[in-house]
Amino acid sequence: MLYIGVVAKHLSDLRRMSKGTVVLAYSGGLDTSCILVWLKEQGYDVVAYLANIGQSEDFEAAQKKAESLGAKKVFIEDLRAEFVEEFIWPSVQANAIYEDRYLLGTSIARPCIARRQVQIAKQEGAQYVSHGATGKGNDQIRFELTCYALYPEVKIISPWRIPEFYTRFKGRKDLMQYAEKHGIPVPVTPKAPWSMDANLMHISYESGILENPKNHAPSDLYLMTKNPDDSPNHPDVLEIEFNRGVPVRVTHLKDGRSEDTPLDIFSFLNEIGGKHGVGRIDIVENRFIGMKSRGIYETPGGTILYHAHLDIEAFTMDREVRRIKQGLGIKFSELIYNGFWYSPECEFVRHCISKSQENVEGKVQLSVFKGQVYILGRESPKSLYNEELVSMDVQGDYDPCDASGFIRVNAVRYHCRLQGDLKK
Repeated sequence: MLYIGVVAKHLSDLRRMSKGTVVLAYSGGLDTSCILVWLKEQGYDVVAYLANIGQSEDFEAAQKKAESLGAKKVFIEDLRAEFVEEFIWPSVQANAIYEDRYLLGTSIARPCIARRQVQIAKQEGAQYVSHGATGKGNDQIRFELTCYALYPEVKIISPWRIPEFYTRFKGRKDLMQYAEKHGIPVPVTPKAPWSMDANLMHISYESGILENPKNHAPSDLYLMTKNPDDSPNHPDVLEIEFNRGVPVRVTHLKDGRSEDTPLDIFSFLNEIGGKHGVGRIDIVENRFIGMKSRGIYETPGGTILYHAHLDIEAFTMDREVRRIKQGLGIKFSELIYNGFWYSPECEFVRHCISKSQENVEGKVQLSVFKGQVYILGRESPKSLYNEELVSMDVQGDYDPCDASGFIRVNAVRYHCRLQGDLKK
């Protein structure tokens, strides 16, 4: 009888054995809280991982919530400094902008978040990672391509692509009922009628009432920037210093405030840009997965840096190098947006862009006012601007007669084309 009891206990223990450990990218919100409990229901040990990339979040409360829901461990990781230095700065060097308007705030955050998720998975011996990205969006691609690039043998659990999950939870109402049944705390305030994603670089808004592209964004939607109409009636004038295409100091030219660490520089520019309503856009973009989506973004500090870097780059970079680099910047933006940050081609493009920035050094003075960034002046020890050569008042080392031959040579193809037309 004792033997039978031991065997029965062993079989019971086997039934309770975990399928393995999964590291869940956890936000503390309704979706990932329900996913945490659902993963435990499926028999997994769950390690919850929450990345601090500058969003407004009660991280202590999120940790306690994850623990109360049964997470085996909870990691709260402050990634703000590396997010700026290793992801935002290369994007600034590239003038990275997707489809001419989007500064890629969400796109560049995903490889930063997923990289640390993979590091934790390896550290904890977890063979699975999971996330709460939907099956229609770009984020699932960005998260998973990063995971596969850095941990090829990892297995990914994407609940919103598992029929058993998405047929059970068709919307927020089903998630709320599940949360109530399993004692998952839910927000007492009504959810905004749109989806929001925030980090140090920007806040994005989509879905809900914004899915109709004709609907105007409600005035209370924006959290990071003031309405330009309500912004101060006097500009803030800044000087941004660059070295190798990267900001190394920002100074307020009126009150003398100066910041010189990457995180402080970017936070200060967010503060000034937000105060003046800089960096708001409303666009319809092309998702990598094949559909168009409407997104509203506010990127205050990133917008200021975009304009400042464009200016110092034009001042210090050879014309032909800049032309090639512009094409690389477009390619880099597409690679970021589509989730290929850790691909060989993206590494190659980043290296080329970094090489192009060797002489991008100097200071740009600019004014931030009523939703706009105005360039006021620039200076650089690496300037390619020759004041004497370009002057209308000084001859300089230039013979205007040379222009005649230059123009005639460039006109040769016109004559060839005209002769071809006459033969028709």
